[in-house]
Amino acid sequence: MPSLVPTLPLWLSVALIAVDAVIRVVAVAVVPTNRRPSSAMAWLLAIFFLPYLGIAAFWLIGSPKLPRARRQKQRTINRLIMARTEGMDLMREDDPWPPWLASLVRLNRHAGAMPLVARNAAEISTDYDEVLLQLAEEVDAAQRFVHVEFYILNLDDATRPLFEAMERAVARGVTVRVLLDHVASLRTPGYHRTLRALDDLGAQWHEMLPVQPLRGKFQRPDLRNHRKIVVVDGLVAFTGSQNAVDRGYHKKRYGRRNLAWQDVMVRFEGPVVAEINALFITDWYSETDELLEAEAEAAIPAPLEGGTADAAPVVAAGHQGLLDCQVVPSGPGFDGENNLKLFNALMYYAQERVIITSPYFVPDDSLLYAVTTAAERGLRVDLFVSEVGDQWLVFHAQRSYYEALLRAGVRIFLYPAPYILHAKHVSIDDDVAVVGSSNMDIRSFSLNLEISVMVRGRSFVDDLRQVEDGYRAVSRELLLSEWLQRPWRSKLFDNVCRLTSSLQ
Repeated sequence: MPSLVPTLPLWLSVALIAVDAVIRVVAVAVVPTNRRPSSAMAWLLAIFFLPYLGIAAFWLIGSPKLPRARRQKQRTINRLIMARTEGMDLMREDDPWPPWLASLVRLNRHAGAMPLVARNAAEISTDYDEVLLQLAEEVDAAQRFVHVEFYILNLDDATRPLFEAMERAVARGVTVRVLLDHVASLRTPGYHRTLRALDDLGAQWHEMLPVQPLRGKFQRPDLRNHRKIVVVDGLVAFTGSQNAVDRGYHKKRYGRRNLAWQDVMVRFEGPVVAEINALFITDWYSETDELLEAEAEAAIPAPLEGGTADAAPVVAAGHQGLLDCQVVPSGPGFDGENNLKLFNALMYYAQERVIITSPYFVPDDSLLYAVTTAAERGLRVDLFVSEVGDQWLVFHAQRSYYEALLRAGVRIFLYPAPYILHAKHVSIDDDVAVVGSSNMDIRSFSLNLEISVMVRGRSFVDDLRQVEDGYRAVSRELLLSEWLQRPWRSKLFDNVCRLTSSLQ
């Protein structure tokens, strides 16, 4: 009976075997270079099991760095920031700091170029729709410029007041600049309507990290700009976890589950606004080659007047005290993983308690050890995550870490469906907090451009504690005994998804 499998010519079979062998040998030499062992092993497994597909995927998304020209722009901006902020480093002896904080400030300064600056005010907002209205009000007050930067920017009923405020600002002569991530915004329904609206209102706008190979714009397609920034006249700035889009993101698969996002945004005043604005200027320069030096020089607010950070008053809507703040930018434009270094250092420096809120908690080995070590040292360590997930691969990879965390003594609280707890913040003891756009996963550490703001001030931490207490009041604590009873199919799926975490 004739074989149903076609026979390849001998020369072609030998050639394919030779190419396969070359791919494997070259991969062993190339893949581990300057890469985490876990990531290198994941790529090597993919290449060894599926050589041709694996090497194609590695060529497409294997490099975690931006193109050389963009990285050079980041270095240029860093040198500019370091030169203009020389001598601004705040190491006061008249205000008692945690003994470890000075070394952490130096670490952040070395990594991200930004100094710690004193006498700032910050107000925490957790009302999703109210934040969008507040942004519109601030834009309506603008006199010189408005800088808007979002991972996802979308014109819809929720964001219409912001777009209308930008239109009014342009009409009265205010310069409005807008940056939006290309791929993330493109995947959101209403993308082309949003671009037309930006044209119609007269904004200067650009897509961040565009994947447009026919226009000569291409890098690893999953390197994204995940920052959320609004700066008005260099006097007020907002940053945090919230995108400028309806709370349900207009996705049908989200709508069927009634998913809604729960976020945190922080309004800043004081010298830290110039640092947040410097990050927008960096991203604008990277996308346009236009360096906004005039805006950078003109937008340096004076320190606010008043008492010390620990003596600041608390108001009902948030915090308006005087705080020490330091912006920590991170992403594939930097040589190291600035946010991962910050989070790891905080875990080891903490003396009493650590409270982590992250929608996507997929730590690398260093962060997993840092968090579990904090719990094993006897600290109270709480982790707030969502009960349900919007990204099933990441969600199940995250679940694979729960057993190790629970066994170490970490308390895990599940925020109830249908909400996605999308807020991203960490509080350490009673002194220090970090808020921003960064998740605690390998994607945010290596692949996304992120912004984090480290805040030193007891009154701000107290305000953040109120937010965390609100999470705890509605969340369900996950117990180890319950977790060990989950079905074996769930365990298998979680662990298989964990294998992909180094490639996510």
